[in-house]
Amino acid sequence: MINELKQLIMQGEGVQLDFKQVIQDPRKIAKSMVSFANTLGGILLIGVRDNGSISGINFEEEIHMLELAASFYCKPELKYEVKPIQIDGKIILKVKILKGDHQPYYAKGADEKWWVYVRVNDNCILASKTTVDFMHRRNKPAKLTIGKLEQEIIKFISEREKTNILDICSRFNLGKRRVSRILVILMSFQIIRSHTFEKTEFYTAI
Repeated sequence: MINELKQLIMQGEGVQLDFKQVIQDPRKIAKSMVSFANTLGGILLIGVRDNGSISGINFEEEIHMLELAASFYCKPELKYEVKPIQIDGKIILKVKILKGDHQPYYAKGADEKWWVYVRVNDNCILASKTTVDFMHRRNKPAKLTIGKLEQEIIKFISEREKTNILDICSRFNLGKRRVSRILVILMSFQIIRSHTFEKTEFYTAI
């Protein structure tokens, strides 16, 4: 277990791994937890600094903060697995969060509003409306209708390395709402996929 932990730490933070020295605010840890559940799942190592050094934690205090974050600041309530690991006389919590079956998952912000986050590289990024709509639609049966406009949008996307929603709106003289609906349908049927780069969502053909 200790060797596995050391290997994880050596990997550094990424899409499926995040370090937290302590949980200072349950809202912030809820944001990290839902970003994993909305993406590929992941592991939180609590008691590890950003540079990978071991700080250790107060076990009871961190367990309480995790429970508070998952039950009160996450919607739906998040399930997770937690294992305490002792290394160099200090305790670290390994918290495993699976990719969720009930996406999208929301985190309650300081403004008392609920927000959807996804994991991009080693960051928690606020999900776009298109991504949230896609998560909702993915859980519902749908019928694919490809008309001339949809075909032209697919062609436009496939001819470019990456395209954002404003490019499509400008090219076809359409509003964002209508384009967003079309993109959600195309994503649902795995015709295109979305990518987030520097907080901007782009689309590519599959």
